[in-house]
Amino acid sequence: MADLKLPKLPERTPVKLTVALSPQLHTDLVRYLDLYRTAYDDTTATAADLIPAMLEFFLDSDRAFRIARRRSAE
Repeated sequence: MADLKLPKLPERTPVKLTVALSPQLHTDLVRYLDLYRTAYDDTTATAADLIPAMLEFFLDSDRAFRIARRRSAE
């Protein structure tokens, strides 16, 4: 085996997930998307583009979850 600095890449096959949103959450998501498009001058962004990044940011910012994830990896 080669002595590479880069570890083996993790699983990269996307997982499709279908969720139902409350009408208010959908409205807020559309509003957020409008703000995002304006802030970054990105007219091509969709809610489907933002949701994975929002979830990842949320999970990464949750201290208790980070600790639990680290402990389960050990």
